[in-house]
Parts: sequence; structure tokens; C-alpha cells
Amino acid sequence: MATDWNPLLRGEFDKPYWAELQAFVRAERERATVYPPHAEVFAALHLTAYADTKVLVLGQDPYHGPRQAHGLCFSVRPGVSVPPSLANVFQELHDDLGAPVPTHGHLEHWARQGVLLLNATLTVRAGQAGSHQGKGWETFTDAVIRAVNDKPERVVFVLWGSYARRKKALVDLGRHVVVESAHPSPLSARNGFFGSRPFSRVNAALREAGRAPIDWSLPPPPAS
Repeated sequence: MATDWNPLLRGEFDKPYWAELQAFVRAERERATVYPPHAEVFAALHLTAYADTKVLVLGQDPYHGPRQAHGLCFSVRPGVSVPPSLANVFQELHDDLGAPVPTHGHLEHWARQGVLLLNATLTVRAGQAGSHQGKGWETFTDAVIRAVNDKPERVVFVLWGSYARRKKALVDLGRHVVVESAHPSPLSARNGFFGSRPFSRVNAALREAGRAPIDWSLPPPPAS
């Protein structure tokens, strides 16, 4: 992990759970298709440096369909249809800020502005949502959340849905801001996600702390 996250997370790699987790993922890749590809498992940490992180959006699992997951929560590769939850995110973005509804689901533009798009579980077996939960990834990503919480400057944590909202316990609310609501899933979006205005709330919290807001609009995607 050749990024500024390395010294903060290096201690995790020496713990027993890490070796067990990596052995599990290797075995899974030998007998099944696992998403995302090995080279993209830590894409969120490579695209968003620790020093630059000012927003953390927490997802639960990578997408488990072909060509979707590439290491950023909620994001899909260029040329891949926008999944339903992300479509609801884009509708709320439009309703909140008046931004055009994006025509693609590739969120790298957000990541490069300091939005850490972190899943709690970093791998999944194809076609089996949640199949790599409880194997150790959550211990690692909790360490990532704690490292972000340790930053002295304000960070805004975006927690959508009950699973993500439980991670609020890891956040120092005296220093940071949590923006939380129901999940954007079609099953719950109308029960508290729509109308929650997360994007304007994030930018208001950043401005209040003297930090530059995020440009949430998405430019055209790179070639797929």
C-alpha cells in the first residue's frame, strides 16, 4: 500500500486476523470469481490520500455483479449501468443541489477531491451479497475509520442505513460531523433518504470549518 495510509495501517498487517483474512480471500479467488479484482481492492485508499480525506462515505459490500465493483463504494466502472441505490443517490443530488443527474456511475471525481469511498467489506463472491462479511475486513476498515477520526481537522462522515450508522460510535462528534439517514436502496430511500440533503449538509459543514466544499457534479466518465 504505497500511500500515506501505509504507516497508519501497517500494524494491522501483523495481526492474526489479517493473515487469516488474506488466506480466505486467496482461497475464494481460487474456487470462485471474487470482486473487485485483486489490484482494485484498496482503490479507495490509493485514490484518496489520508492527508486529503475530508469526507468519508461508508458502504457495506462491493457490488457482486460482473464489471461493477472497482474498489469505491457505490461506484461502478464507466459503461456499466447505474445501480438502483446509486440512481437514488443521484436523484437526491439533483433535488438537493440542482445538479444534473449523472449519466454514469463512476465516482472517481469525488474520490480525487478527498471523499473516501470506503466499503466496510472490501471483497465479495460473485452473485453472493455479504459473502465475505465477518471474515476480518470489518476489523481493517474500522481501523481506517479510526485513523480518519484521529485527524485534527474536521471530517464529515456520511452514514447511510442502519449498518453504516452503527459506525457513528467510532466518530468523535466534538471534532467531526456525521451526516446520516436511511439507505438509498429502493427498499428504504422513501423512508428517510429522499429529502435528507446530504450533499448540501456536507458542504455546509466543510465551509463552516474553513474547508473547500466538494464539487458533487460528475464530469463525463473516462473511456471504459
